[in-house]
Amino acid sequence: MAHPPAAGWARAGKFYIEGVRTTLGGLRAWLGDRPLVPDALLAALLVAAAAAELISPLPSGARPPDPAGSVAVLLGCAAVAVRRRWPFALLCALEAAQLALVMTGHDTSMIGTATLVAVYSVAAHRGLAVSLAGLGLDVLAVLVGVSSGVDAETRTVLLVGVPAVVTAWVVGRSLRMRRAYLAELKDRAERLERARDADTRAARAEERSRIARELHDVVAHHVSVMTVQAAAARRILTANPQGAGEALSAIEEVGRTAMAEMRNIVGVLRTDDGRAGPAERGPQPGTLELPALVEQMREAGLPTQLWTEGERGDLPPGIDLAAYRLVQEALTNTLRHAGPGARAWVTVRHEPGEFSVRIEDDGRGPEAPRPDGERHGPGHGLVGIRERVALYGGMLRIGPRAGGGFEVRARFPLKDGR
Repeated sequence: MAHPPAAGWARAGKFYIEGVRTTLGGLRAWLGDRPLVPDALLAALLVAAAAAELISPLPSGARPPDPAGSVAVLLGCAAVAVRRRWPFALLCALEAAQLALVMTGHDTSMIGTATLVAVYSVAAHRGLAVSLAGLGLDVLAVLVGVSSGVDAETRTVLLVGVPAVVTAWVVGRSLRMRRAYLAELKDRAERLERARDADTRAARAEERSRIARELHDVVAHHVSVMTVQAAAARRILTANPQGAGEALSAIEEVGRTAMAEMRNIVGVLRTDDGRAGPAERGPQPGTLELPALVEQMREAGLPTQLWTEGERGDLPPGIDLAAYRLVQEALTNTLRHAGPGARAWVTVRHEPGEFSVRIEDDGRGPEAPRPDGERHGPGHGLVGIRERVALYGGMLRIGPRAGGGFEVRARFPLKDGR
């Protein structure tokens, strides 16, 4: 579809303005990296203006410039090329040259312009003390020139130049403060960017740790159940083929459940761009799934009973998941280490302002408990449980049970009395 002529001109004008802005921005950046180039151009302009003034016709009664004065004016204007590198030294040299020209009766208009540039440069590129010293030096030179016996016209020119010098100093100082402010903003933005990157890395590390704990709990539990079922199936394979088949069916079901839980956990890491498929974000298990967990443990050969005390309220999702994983890990350890004939009890208690879970067994286990209450070394499961409980401000006790066996107990504080 063709655009109307007015719209076409507007688009062309917009592109032209954007092109000009881009070109000017690139030129400004190029000159900013090479400060000697614009300073040399400014010095060349001052030298050209001074040369034109020296060769122009003089008004009647004016003193013609001598070679020494002309050279002093041209050199002073050319020295502006180093105004950013040695601004204070440049100012001192120009003040001395201007004072000498004033005392000898020469015209000082161009050397005065170069002095204004030097005052501005000192204020813009040096600290407050040096810039004040430069301003004071110029005022002192004016006072010396005025008191040296010059004519009234020259004295008036010197005094009128003081406000111009002060203005140049104020402009240079303001520019320096603005540059410092912008540099501080840039540095602050960089610090915030680094802090945000550090927070992002910490969040990623915490998320990896959380996923590792979830995967450990899921894999350890289901693999333990599958191992027990496989051992039972192997023992009764010849004598009771039907029972062995039921054990193998249970292994298949546990494996499917494990795969489903692992997909839910790892699904948040998958992308939605079509290459890896949409992430599967199923609900995490909680205390409502404890009856199914207990039934699974019974099928695996661990007689387990579940009691729920108190009126159930709405548990925070994190505490709900932590309680489920605590029961899952404790029952898995009982299944693996409590020994044959062991039984387990799970007690879930809801109280105002508190929620507690208690898992007990009467097993003896193949080995004596360690002093810290853990069987078969510290393991990652109970370490992860401690982290879960501590995350929500809970208290955890793991150790031998009075009368034999093992006990895991956790208490979680609830806000608002829930």
